[in-house]
Amino acid sequence: MKQLFLIILLCIISSSFLKGQDTNYYRNPDKIYLDSKEGHQGSFNWKMKKAGEVMDDAKTISQPGYGTNSWMPAIVPGTVLNSLVHNKIYPEPYYGMNNKLTNNVIPDLATVGRDFYTYWFRTEFTIPTDFKEKIVWLQLDGINYRAEIWVNGYLLDNISGMFIQDYVDITDFAHIGEANALAVKVYPVDMPGTIKQKQWGAAGEFHNGGDGNIGLNTTMLMSVGWDFTFLDGIRDRNTGIWKSISLYATNKAVIRNPFIRSELLKPEYSEAAETVSVEVINPTTSSVKCLVSGEITGENIRFSKEVNLFRGETRELVFTPEEFPQLNIRNPRLWWPIFKGKPELYELKMTVSVNGEVSDSLNTRFGIREITSDQNTPDKSRQFYVNGKKIFIRGTNWIPEGMLRHSDERTYAELRYTKQSGINLIRMWGGGIAESDYFFQLCDEMGLLVWQEFWLTGDTKHPHNQSLYLANVESTVKRLRNHPSLAYYVSSNESTEVTGAKELIMKLDGTRSYQMQSECDGVHDGSPYKQVNPMQHYENTASPRGSRVDGFNPEYGAPTLPTLETLREIMDEKDLWPINKEVWDYHDGGGFHLMSTMYKDLVNNYGQSQSIEEFAKKGQLVGAMNSKTIWEVWNYNKLDYGDRYCSGLLFWYHNCPVRQVCARMWDWSLEPTASLYHTQNALEPLHAQFDYLKNTVSVCNDYYQSFNNYKVKAEVYDLNSKKRFSHSLRIDIGEDEVLNDLFKIEFPSDITPVHFIRLSLCDDKDKEIASTFYWRSNAIYKGKETLTGPTSSGFESLNKMPEARIQTKYKTKVSDNRYYIEVSVKNTSPQIAFFTQLQFLDKRDKPVRPSFYTDNFFSLLPGETKKILIDTSVRYITEGKLSLAVSGWNIQKKKYEQ
Repeated sequence: MKQLFLIILLCIISSSFLKGQDTNYYRNPDKIYLDSKEGHQGSFNWKMKKAGEVMDDAKTISQPGYGTNSWMPAIVPGTVLNSLVHNKIYPEPYYGMNNKLTNNVIPDLATVGRDFYTYWFRTEFTIPTDFKEKIVWLQLDGINYRAEIWVNGYLLDNISGMFIQDYVDITDFAHIGEANALAVKVYPVDMPGTIKQKQWGAAGEFHNGGDGNIGLNTTMLMSVGWDFTFLDGIRDRNTGIWKSISLYATNKAVIRNPFIRSELLKPEYSEAAETVSVEVINPTTSSVKCLVSGEITGENIRFSKEVNLFRGETRELVFTPEEFPQLNIRNPRLWWPIFKGKPELYELKMTVSVNGEVSDSLNTRFGIREITSDQNTPDKSRQFYVNGKKIFIRGTNWIPEGMLRHSDERTYAELRYTKQSGINLIRMWGGGIAESDYFFQLCDEMGLLVWQEFWLTGDTKHPHNQSLYLANVESTVKRLRNHPSLAYYVSSNESTEVTGAKELIMKLDGTRSYQMQSECDGVHDGSPYKQVNPMQHYENTASPRGSRVDGFNPEYGAPTLPTLETLREIMDEKDLWPINKEVWDYHDGGGFHLMSTMYKDLVNNYGQSQSIEEFAKKGQLVGAMNSKTIWEVWNYNKLDYGDRYCSGLLFWYHNCPVRQVCARMWDWSLEPTASLYHTQNALEPLHAQFDYLKNTVSVCNDYYQSFNNYKVKAEVYDLNSKKRFSHSLRIDIGEDEVLNDLFKIEFPSDITPVHFIRLSLCDDKDKEIASTFYWRSNAIYKGKETLTGPTSSGFESLNKMPEARIQTKYKTKVSDNRYYIEVSVKNTSPQIAFFTQLQFLDKRDKPVRPSFYTDNFFSLLPGETKKILIDTSVRYITEGKLSLAVSGWNIQKKKYEQ
């Protein structure tokens, strides 16, 4: 029990910084967030009504006390369709065939016209009395696509573009200490585009983006439809107030958009020169003399300047280390990505004062680090460096939630899963969005690099209004540039740039590298995107375009079937089994990932399934094999091989935008699949791995630290759990190194058709620090046009595996608004306990989501014990009995009530 306690304690300590979803750093406590009760954090009652059905004029609508009894409740932040579904005007688009355009269940913007989805959103609020004699600001973080902002009967702003952040001075129109009305008339995108296939695009490939006209707007391009989600898109193109609106007050001077630029002294990185800039604004009708002061907290670094501003003037004030030597920081605490060091953060506080009184203030965090890249590689592929050290990119492609049903809880869960998986870079794909401040805050804390693209793709046209596009770029760069996690700027996905974009980005920032599009400057084109025979990863034939396990691959991946519980949330039972190909394909981008064909065939290589329960269980094995083989092949190839060089992979794709049968490491419901835990294993920083093509064992080290006199061991067990092979080897492994093909596993000629491999890595004191478990068949690989081979076929005899028995002990506790389950699982039988799964269930026997398991879908040798920590937020705990379910491939399911 003492050992269990120490393991649990270490897990809790190591993840304690992740509890930030309850204390959102970026939410300024001095601001009043006007979010709705159904939205993120707020408690304001928003109402909405179709603009064409409102008989009164805007001046009347935006007066306090206006009657909205005939209006429906609205979700803010949210979209028109969000609220219409919430009010049951239309059914859930993600279920069954509800969203299919030809079913005419939910009207499409391109068909019914912009007026149909043009809506008034309205709320009332009281401005605190302490705002009296101050300047009152309304902050608008994001509206899609155009909007009129009316306050107390006055039109005070017009917004255009999805990614503009704006500030409105409402002082002269505000009622201090009384009711105020805010009415926002929201218009859809100017050109919604259609799902009609365009004639142009990559030869022989699906032409995404419909007719391409969605690109004429500066918006979330994938809302028109893409091959990884619903082909016919989101019906309202995500029209609405999709980010927060807030209220705050200042005095006669305002500061915004601070920027901290770090320059590290090379090669020792022992000193950092910090240049600080901030915009100072005079919103009054007379000149103002003010003092702008800054402090890097905890570092005894302070600086200030006086400035005189004309009425209405905005000026950028710059503090340089030449003027203020204290901005030269000796021995700075550097920010590092995951596994490379601590993601150290600093905090900058700034104030502007008038006549000795603080008029406005802001806080921002930043990190001191240097991120560069070059093409000084044998094949000119792009290589990234952090603080002067080469980093092998093990990245992924982030896809936003399809209907912008974002929440801080969802963001936290997806990024916590990301960190757990071992991913070190997230690409914000160009057909998506610019994510929230909270998203980047968590990436900063977790050590996750971010590659940001700017809403252009080769599948769509470029914006008609280029100045509007550039204004959206400027607003986004100013919002994000202080985040140390932000590593790279790219204008587009597989396209070109808007004229002036590079110059604008470099002027606003200049501390990150830039490239025009995702497939140039040493980043080659991607693929495959769908299911292939996992053996093809090893022989590098997974893409018909040619070699892909080299250079820098921006898109390469494979799907995973969701768990049984979430499959039942996607469609009716009659469509789940027998598999209704039409419905399954609809939830697979039109069958793009081959879930109802090739994936099904691979599942059936474990024996023909007789039920959806059996199929879902076997489907997890295929998904786990997909993930582990891909990542381990990339581990193997991260060294220089003459004229070949492998510098990075971005898995395609990361998170599900809608409910899908083609999930990844977790599905839309935030229920992890086996792929999360098998990716986590493949990407552990010290890892022993097996090559299914060569039958060899390799060891990879992702740390910037070497390890000597370690031991790698391989054991092979047959289907009856009898050990048939064992070999070990002492190794020294350098920092960021791979030792390939250390030895070959010799499989006995009479071994059972299916067998198991366990690799272990022990330190110089022979303490096991990592292990990997594989299942393998004797099937002969007959080439890429087949579904044969030891990863892919010949697994039918697994169904005859002898039953194993496990002993489960657990205890629960609540701490810091988290609910913890500490579990000990021991295999008490002489048989391997294969593919063991734990599930934390609520009173309805539904998985508690999101819940975080330190491991799952694992296998235990006879006598082996594993410690697991499960935790979730107390807010997800329902009344009634909770239970812990334990099951496995050859383990009878048992439920323990708590």
